[in-house]
Amino acid sequence: MSQPATTLAPGSVGVVETRHLDLPEPVPLDCGRELHPVRVAYETYGTLSPRRDNVVLVCHALSGDAHAAGLSRAPSGGSARDGFGAEGHGKGLGWWDGMIGPGKAFDTDRFFVVSTNLLGGCRGTTGPSSIDPATGEPYGPDFPVITVADMVRTQRAFLDALGIERLAAVAGGSLGGMQALQWAVLYPDQVDAVIPIASTHALHPQGVAWNAIAREAILRDPAWQGGRYHGTGRAPDAGMGIGRMVGHITYLSAPALEVKFGRRLRSGDGPHYTITDPEFEVEGYLRHQAEAFVKRFDANTYLYTSRALTYFDLARQHGGGSLARALEGVSARTLLIAFSSDWLYPPSASEEIAGALRALGKPVELHVIEAPYGHDCFLLEEARQTPVIRRFLAQPVQERGSS
Repeated sequence: MSQPATTLAPGSVGVVETRHLDLPEPVPLDCGRELHPVRVAYETYGTLSPRRDNVVLVCHALSGDAHAAGLSRAPSGGSARDGFGAEGHGKGLGWWDGMIGPGKAFDTDRFFVVSTNLLGGCRGTTGPSSIDPATGEPYGPDFPVITVADMVRTQRAFLDALGIERLAAVAGGSLGGMQALQWAVLYPDQVDAVIPIASTHALHPQGVAWNAIAREAILRDPAWQGGRYHGTGRAPDAGMGIGRMVGHITYLSAPALEVKFGRRLRSGDGPHYTITDPEFEVEGYLRHQAEAFVKRFDANTYLYTSRALTYFDLARQHGGGSLARALEGVSARTLLIAFSSDWLYPPSASEEIAGALRALGKPVELHVIEAPYGHDCFLLEEARQTPVIRRFLAQPVQERGSS
């Protein structure tokens, strides 16, 4: 049974407020453009040490936001945690609340944890729904195409504005894990450890294909209007809803769907012989997820963020096609966590990263957790990830650098 929104579980960081910071300088982008102004939405948990050396940056997945932990002071638009992960998760709680707080994986008695909404977002950070100062209208399709590296450069500029030069760790699941890996490559001397969870060095072709279908669903919705739907009274909710349905299926596994839904009908008196209404429990679940998602998310942000994660390819971008060459400069310790049933970001991708780092003599750990829920395990299996992460982060400074 889920807790009431006003109830905080033991170890909570309490009630938190999302803040905003305007970057003082333009952000250079891989597409050749610069973006300015850029506003970053963020939250912090814990206390910054006098030496500013206890900072952990937490990076979110495609549909996440800056509200990673605690109870939001001003919840709006629904929680960023949905799907199976929303069950038993109190309203207004951060999407990784089970991982951030006193005594948790990212222990706020020790670390100062920072979470930002990524560049291109629609939850407080500058993105396609933000106002273009050149026109006074939302950017829409005029927003520049962005990459994971652009997201990380924005995070670096944001931390510079806070006076934080170095990170004790960068962690995240899925697209958040890509950001952690990008940090290790782009800023090797500025991060001590990275923790990519259920992630990859490059999305496999099947993942690229599923993301393409989700984007096409939005692009082919007449209400998309070439991306200029703001202020028209119409938005491509149907297309984005279908895209989210596709996403949810890729985030789960066949066994998880079988256990959760099987072939159960929504009505106990048999089929109603309709092609328009959801007959099966799994159909009703997908429709509900779609309807909830479009209320809190911007379609253009979905397009831009999905494209960014499909562009991500460390070997191509930094190694001339060689993953080992791309990782040569990495100095951070690396903890990789993968899940046995994740077919979208399969363990084999983490094994490839671990193999390349080991061949280079870099410190790396890989843990593959046996769990049935597919890609969403990084949200559902918090209890099993916690001891692995706590032990990894608890290593004394003098042990760092050993594999």
